[in-house]
Amino acid sequence: MAILDEFIKSNLIDRSIVFDIEKEISEGKILDSVLEEDYNIEKEKIFEVKKSYYKFPIKEYKNTDLIENEILDYIPKTSVEHYKIAPLGISADGYLEVGMLDPDNPTTRSVLQFISSNAGMPYRIFLISLDHYNFVLSHYSGLKGEVSEALGEYGDEVETIKEEEGKGFDQNDIIREDAPIAKIVKNILKYATDSGASDVHIEPKDRDVGIRYRVDGILEEGIVLPKNVQLSVIARIKILSNMKLDERRRPQDGRFSVNVSGKKIDFRVSTFPTYYGEKVVMRLLKQDIEAIQIEDLGFSDDNLSKIKRIIKKHYGIIVVCGPTGSGKTSTLYSLLNEIDKEKRNVVSLENPIELNVKGVSQSQIREDIGYTFSSGLRTILRQDPDIIMVGEVRDSETAKLAIQAALTGHLVLSTIHTNTAADVPQRLIDMGVEPYLIGPTLLASIGQRLVRKICAGSENEIPMPKNVREKIDKTLEGLPEEFKKDFIQKTITEALPTDTCPTGMRGRTAVFEILETTKEIRRKILKDPSSLSIFTEARNQGFITFKEDAIKKALEGKITIEEAMSL
Repeated sequence: MAILDEFIKSNLIDRSIVFDIEKEISEGKILDSVLEEDYNIEKEKIFEVKKSYYKFPIKEYKNTDLIENEILDYIPKTSVEHYKIAPLGISADGYLEVGMLDPDNPTTRSVLQFISSNAGMPYRIFLISLDHYNFVLSHYSGLKGEVSEALGEYGDEVETIKEEEGKGFDQNDIIREDAPIAKIVKNILKYATDSGASDVHIEPKDRDVGIRYRVDGILEEGIVLPKNVQLSVIARIKILSNMKLDERRRPQDGRFSVNVSGKKIDFRVSTFPTYYGEKVVMRLLKQDIEAIQIEDLGFSDDNLSKIKRIIKKHYGIIVVCGPTGSGKTSTLYSLLNEIDKEKRNVVSLENPIELNVKGVSQSQIREDIGYTFSSGLRTILRQDPDIIMVGEVRDSETAKLAIQAALTGHLVLSTIHTNTAADVPQRLIDMGVEPYLIGPTLLASIGQRLVRKICAGSENEIPMPKNVREKIDKTLEGLPEEFKKDFIQKTITEALPTDTCPTGMRGRTAVFEILETTKEIRRKILKDPSSLSIFTEARNQGFITFKEDAIKKALEGKITIEEAMSL
């Protein structure tokens, strides 16, 4: 711990005992307690060193003060004990004031984000002494916060579901909506929705159960639940998802919908057996497709005009590519919003149907009964479609049928797993599609990635460092000079942490590359369809990669240059 160097400089400890102190802290002991009890350092001196090192504001207190239950409700007792934080009060300007023994702990900061979102207010950090922390902790006899209250109701009872096979289980505690376990699960789902998480991870460990949330592509610590609620929490989610409760040796998949904070949310659920029990991952699918507009995705002006022109074509295929979780499906849905669905018959094949789109006949693939993308595509062609959306081209038969549909006068939208837009023709050829069929049908390949945006109020413009300029110039190699005009800025924007946005980053936007199949590209597909050949030809025509699109956004102050260069 870096702070131990301050105690060494203050001549309160010797460097020879640092290893022993760090070992005790790793075992869960508090630094202040170790120094006071094991090394006889006065607590006043300990706090003076910490004040000098952390430079955080101090919240004074008297041991005769009384902390209201309403304040304690904001942070559960289990979190107070585990993360060594304490709710202190609500400031006049509406901030939740939180005391910390170690303000530099990044995990604790993530937990405060969780708490702040649940409370619906920003937080402000104060450095507190161990006495102050224990003083707040002593007031928790009347705590009625959501998770803590539910955990208290649950108590130290044994699991409601028996570990041993064949003994059955008492479902009362996991079926009743007012049961403690139901309240815990509801709180987990509520935070996921309020924080804008895309996934929830419930991870059994040796002594507890960790809850993590993926927000803006980054996994963040949520709360820690005691081990004795593990089976009941997982069982509650299984009941919601219509899974088998007594099957814990094999993975299962399920789905459920709930109204959380006034929003209808679909949760796609997957269980996975691990050494310490079943891990559960829930993907959030928000039912607000009407709000997704093509202008909101992050297309540059040039790319936006290009894709709007392409989507007006009456036949051909548009393919969106990128890794899992890069927003391909959202792009497809936004393209559908550009189409006149009243005068055209739009049909989709999806697995799963992630969002309900008005005016589109959406069909769910069911591979367990033989209803696949390829068999569904054959049926769709008998439904008099104008536009067909195929969730994913993943095999030879689907690829050939999609190309055939495009050849016979239909506009086909789909996704494919390739790294770049230039890889798409070769991938289709690898699936058995003849090159002479790809050229006339492939309208465009759209490659994309998701990047984090700078939080409003966290922007700080600085002169561009020389090494950053050199990296940008190297990335632009091969691009004709007339297309480099958007990359000449001399400043960049960095993200600074704030009280309301500790990371300086919030939300995500997409970066794109659009490879339109021009006459020259068609010739390359016939003669030399390799990714390098197609990329070189496209580059000569001014093709901008998604990394360069990200650099543009960085120069415009929307994202950091580090985020752009990480692609």
